[in-house]
Amino acid sequence: MSSAGSQYDVILSPVITEKATMASENNQVIFQVPLSANKTEIKSAVEELFKVKVKAVNTIRTKGKVKRFRGTVGRRNDVKKAIVTLAEGDSIDVTTGL
Repeated sequence: MSSAGSQYDVILSPVITEKATMASENNQVIFQVPLSANKTEIKSAVEELFKVKVKAVNTIRTKGKVKRFRGTVGRRNDVKKAIVTLAEGDSIDVTTGL
């Protein structure tokens, strides 16, 4: 297994939105992950860091939008999110840190 330092590189931050809060009622947690992370890496990282059993991992890749700021064209970064479904009885409180 990999060290804990590399596990923190796989899980960048929890996504705290209204939609993510609604997903938590279905035993799901949403994390922002690097674009290079795959589902097996995400699963092992969540299981090691939070000591829970992961049932499934779904990933979403969102392309960055082109935005204007004071007439200058800029572009947001591409983002990858992981929707992690936890086994029954397991939970992660994203409001507290690690």
